[in-house]
Amino acid sequence: MDNSDALAAFSALSQPSRLAIFRLLIQHEPEGLRAGEIAQTLTQPQNTISTHLSILQRAGLLTSERQGRVITYRAALIQLEALMQFMLAECCAGRPDLSTPILSGLRPCCMGAKPEG
Repeated sequence: MDNSDALAAFSALSQPSRLAIFRLLIQHEPEGLRAGEIAQTLTQPQNTISTHLSILQRAGLLTSERQGRVITYRAALIQLEALMQFMLAECCAGRPDLSTPILSGLRPCCMGAKPEG
């Protein structure tokens, strides 16, 4: 990931509805959701959700799969991983001890455990 890709992702996520959509889709991995389900869950008009989905997809944060008239949207977890790696690539001036709290805070979400606190 380069600076322009990271900026596109951050720009797409800097709007509250788009951030909510992305977080919702992460929660529904790997099955994904249809635009209507996203709109219903977030109580927003479907045409507004469709606009947000397009922006997120152009930023590489979503994938979509069409089956007939139904489009299922999924979070692009590979792009999320690349964005996180981009942010942490030069973390803590080469001192792994400083990055431990950051990385340990990420583990619970992926291991099914709840973070402390």
